[in-house]
Parts: sequence; structure tokens; C-alpha cells
Amino acid sequence: MKSFPLAIVAAAALAMGGVVAFAQPRDAVSRVQTAAVAEPQSRNAFERLRDYVMDRNGTERAFDNAYWNNHEAGIYVEARTGEPLFASTDKFDSGSGWPSFTRPIDVSSVTRRTDQSIGMERTEVRSAQGNAHLGHVFNDGPADRGGQRYCINSCAIRFIPRDQMAAEGYGEYLPLIDRPAAH
Repeated sequence: MKSFPLAIVAAAALAMGGVVAFAQPRDAVSRVQTAAVAEPQSRNAFERLRDYVMDRNGTERAFDNAYWNNHEAGIYVEARTGEPLFASTDKFDSGSGWPSFTRPIDVSSVTRRTDQSIGMERTEVRSAQGNAHLGHVFNDGPADRGGQRYCINSCAIRFIPRDQMAAEGYGEYLPLIDRPAAH
């Protein structure tokens, strides 16, 4: 009978399927980063994660995602529609393990919804064109930059490096990248 409670805990953990995120060391090699460049077997796992996050309002693991520690110049677009969302000049290290931004490129590119899914009230951020879940916005960002922290799932966005922006049709956003980053 003593193993019965343990069996319940184990079954609950399996049923959650990765919903519970565990803290990861900041310098750990990201399995998601590896999956993003790996062959089809890993790509399928990455696509399942993307679908879970974008379609079912999920969250990827902290410090185990492609862009939490990306410091390269460029823009971040919605992963499916290509809608421009965030500029690298508005990105900052929040310590959360997810890419964080002080603002979107255009406020009309995202929509906000009240989210009470985990027993607390948060503000969900969705892409305007694709209506996909991106993450959440909080009021604990840098005060000198507006005070907001857009905490975004890496798998819901795609990074376009500055030197590829014009070739991929995002040349009009180069002035945003070439301006000095506000800190």
C-alpha cells in the first residue's frame, strides 16, 4: 500500500507531459537549439512543441530554448506567418530563461488577453495575424524602457539576422536594428 501514493505521483507526472518546467543551468546546451538544426526526427519533436505552445497556449522550458541567450542583431517574426514582432534592440536579459522584450515593433502586431489558466491572472500575448500564443507580458521590465517584459516562447518566433533581413523581405525594419539599443 505504501507504493500507491508514489504510483499516483508518477502517473500525474507522466500525464503532465512536460508542462512543469524545471530550472536549468544558464550554460546548459539547449536541446531545442540542437533540435532546430538537427534532422527530421528532432524536427518533428520541435514541431510538436511549437504546436503545443502556439495552438494550446503552452510554455517551453526556461533556459532550454533557442533565443533566450541570443544577442545577435536582427528581428524576431512570428514563426508561421512571418509577421514582424520584436527587434533585437528591444531585447533584454530578464533572467527568466525566455527571450524578453520591452515592446513589440508595432503594438498592433500583438493582441492581449486575460489569462487565468494557472490560478493567477496574467496577460497573454498573441500574434495579431496568426492568432497564435506567443507568451505573456508582465509589468516588471526595465522601468527606464517602459516597464514591460514581453516574455516570449522561442518556438513561437523565428529570428532573422540583420544581414539577412533585406533578402528575406524585412529591409524596411533595418533602421530599427541600426539604432542604438536603449538600456
